[in-house]
Amino acid sequence: MEVKNVYNAIIAEKIICNFEQGGIEGRYFDTTKSMFTFLKDFIPKGSLVSWGGSITLGETGILEFLRKGNFKVLDREVAAAESQEKLMQLYVDAFASDYYFTSTNAITMDGKLVNIDGRGNRVAAMSFGPKNVIVVAGMNKIVANEQEAISRIRNYAAPLNAIRLSKKASCVSSGRCDDCFESGCICSFTVITRRSPIKGRIKVFLIGENFGY
Repeated sequence: MEVKNVYNAIIAEKIICNFEQGGIEGRYFDTTKSMFTFLKDFIPKGSLVSWGGSITLGETGILEFLRKGNFKVLDREVAAAESQEKLMQLYVDAFASDYYFTSTNAITMDGKLVNIDGRGNRVAAMSFGPKNVIVVAGMNKIVANEQEAISRIRNYAAPLNAIRLSKKASCVSSGRCDDCFESGCICSFTVITRRSPIKGRIKVFLIGENFGY
């Protein structure tokens, strides 16, 4: 395990250096515990917080941290339970967040975030709106380049998410992206983030563990 920790730290350092060239702020945490030690003093009390759909945020405990914290929370799960209209309004309101949390489908070694989205609210908020975007990702999201990132998403992450969400899409049965146009397709928008026009607005928290798809 110690060897893996050293390796992860080396890889993370290289990616973080590449993030810096594009105005993206990167931090590496060997465990979720060390991440929360940092987070508890990082986000000011009373901040308006929200998040995009993500398995990683649930597995790491980020969602529980936000819901129990002294924050103003725009909770997508609560909105979805009320009505589709409330959920859609929350997507819009989230653009005014002080801190918007999300994960990413893939991170390239040269410091790019690669995402494929179904509705587009997540990648839209990552690109514009919230004052701070915090991207939480395990080291399993690291790939060599954009080509590997797209392949990983289309043939692994997207089918898993489509199955999880009970979507009507061809990848649910085939296990890979078939470029379908079915009603349940979750591959509508492909966004590659190579820099943050506002320096430091996008902050990537890399964790030395595996999370999400």
